[in-house]
Amino acid sequence: MRKHLHSITLAFGSVIFFSSISQSQSSRLIYAITDIQKQGSNWNYLRKLNLQTKSYGDIMLNGANAHQTAYDAATKKQIENFNTNAKYNYPVQPAFSSGVAALAYDKKNNRLYYTPMFIDQLRYIDLKTMKVYYVTDQQLTGMAVKSSDQGNIITRMTIANDGAVYAMTNDATHLLRISTEKDLLIEDLGTIVDDQANKGVSIHNSCSSYGGDMIADDEGNLYIITARNNVFRINLDTKVATYIAVISGLPATFSSNGAAVDDSNEILVSSAADSSNSYYIIDPQTWSAKSYHFSGDVWRSSDLASSNLLNVKKSNYYTLVEPESPMDHSSNNIHVYPNPVTENQFTVQFSQLPAGTYSLIITDVMGRQVVQRLITINNEEQTENIKLYPNTAKGIYLIKVSDNRGVSVHTKKFIVQ
Repeated sequence: MRKHLHSITLAFGSVIFFSSISQSQSSRLIYAITDIQKQGSNWNYLRKLNLQTKSYGDIMLNGANAHQTAYDAATKKQIENFNTNAKYNYPVQPAFSSGVAALAYDKKNNRLYYTPMFIDQLRYIDLKTMKVYYVTDQQLTGMAVKSSDQGNIITRMTIANDGAVYAMTNDATHLLRISTEKDLLIEDLGTIVDDQANKGVSIHNSCSSYGGDMIADDEGNLYIITARNNVFRINLDTKVATYIAVISGLPATFSSNGAAVDDSNEILVSSAADSSNSYYIIDPQTWSAKSYHFSGDVWRSSDLASSNLLNVKKSNYYTLVEPESPMDHSSNNIHVYPNPVTENQFTVQFSQLPAGTYSLIITDVMGRQVVQRLITINNEEQTENIKLYPNTAKGIYLIKVSDNRGVSVHTKKFIVQ
């Protein structure tokens, strides 16, 4: 969802912002990886689900076609020689060789990014021409040999509100960011860390947390819905995974393998193994499921992808915000240094706060959240290092610290220069 600032008023040294949201229509299309048979498990065929008609269309791409033409993503030239490299253990051709379980739709460029499960290579489909492109000049994870527990296989992929594609290995030790600009850039952001409040439910556990799919929200968070129907929220600033819930209302045999945000701001999930011939709609407020009723055939699917972000904003309009004057009257229990911030990173010092878990949220002067982090206070004097995105705008920001009941206990203003 894009926000547009309609007016800015300056009066008596304080800044007052008025803005409204221009919400583009949510997409009613979801892309899916299926078999050629409705109950099959060879994930080599691309289809499109129309949410308006609640029906699937015909095959868009036969990813099992051994004669599929492919192009180099950097040079745009046709690839002439397809070798069966021993490190892959699968032929480089066809396009969906070894099956696909990770798919992301880039609406801006009208592309579908994906990776074959057992081939360590990023690929994409140009939906305008239906040409397939291989990224040959960069490694994806750098782990061509896939582990026996499938921990280093990528099965989760989505596009986030920053326009980048994110992908993650089953074991959550590699979170990848893929720029979707003219020159593709693959960055390994490292390992996801478990929130201390997860009560033993780890994002790294193979029994509870492998497989599934990933979606993104309009506040910059990622959500992992695992094959075992557990939900984690990942903060991209901290790379901390917070366990949210196990989805209720699903059959015991249902494994969530595909997930996409629909046009009603709910989450559609598909299964690659369930035989109940049903998809389910997940309410992200309660994480409860209800059956999705098709008007056509139901296809098992290993992955779903849409351009929709999960809208988690509390309001569709920014409220009027009047930042504090240059004289900061907030609590002395919080100190920010350096202030002003000049290199997009700074330190927050907490002094004599009662031990416990606190929520730290940083907002800009329009009330938009730019950082959220859980802080566990154990000492009378404790510091936390905070990093901002490189493109963070200059201006006044507010740190709000709340206790575990959500009650605001301290605020602090700082400036980014």
